[in-house]
Amino acid sequence: MAITLPHIEDSNNTAYFPPAGDFETFQDDAHYEEKVREWGLSTTREVKKEFWYKEKTQQRLVTVKGYQKYGESGDFYTIIIEFQDGNLSCIHPAYLKEMQSPSFGKALAADFRDISSASSEKKSSKKDAEKSEDATKEKSKSDKPALNKAKKKKQPALELPAEKVHFTARVKQFALSWNHFNEANDEVIILEDLIIQKDESIEVGIGWCSHSKTLKKFELEPGESLEFDGKIVKKKLPKGKDCDEEFIIEEPVLYKVNNPSKIKKS
Repeated sequence: MAITLPHIEDSNNTAYFPPAGDFETFQDDAHYEEKVREWGLSTTREVKKEFWYKEKTQQRLVTVKGYQKYGESGDFYTIIIEFQDGNLSCIHPAYLKEMQSPSFGKALAADFRDISSASSEKKSSKKDAEKSEDATKEKSKSDKPALNKAKKKKQPALELPAEKVHFTARVKQFALSWNHFNEANDEVIILEDLIIQKDESIEVGIGWCSHSKTLKKFELEPGESLEFDGKIVKKKLPKGKDCDEEFIIEEPVLYKVNNPSKIKKS
């Protein structure tokens, strides 16, 4: 039987987990809608502006004010919610999504994991894995004769601008990408010949972006060239699941363009 919680705005019974340091806010309504849909918090035509935060004895209305990224690749998020009394708190998007279910009524666990703890555990696990890998390599070196092979030079990482910049690119293909927040495939656009146009241009090569409502208006086709403004981040494209081969890209795509605007076909 579903548990109906009373709507009581009692801040004394809520444990807040305020964000540590600065957090990212939404650039505009389109950016807000893109992120909220990405986290699986809204599937309706009109994107929700308020959400329920449910506890053992009460439920409270909150709004999403921004987010923080964590993990070395920046693929993980904690979102910042604001209560009606102005208090801010961190919560994992999947947990807030779970709270929107009418049947949500189980007791809350007291073991909230904050970002620094999760990040610390991840770094610790990575260090242990690196130590184990180093030990295996050393043993392998001692067991095998030395081979005089030239070491491959590692390509230097791109220095990505933090601000919004101008791009040129060509549409390579459309693809599907697995969104683990709403457990469904999202439609994305694969871009090739992606170049950041500055005083000294930066050749990114291949990148990707969400096939948003704004982009769908342009009815893009593979092979078409375009230019636009946007922000670029290092974020690997997750492969789609259970989809046709034409919507899967096998090569790694490491860079994502967020919130493209001022789009022109060229």
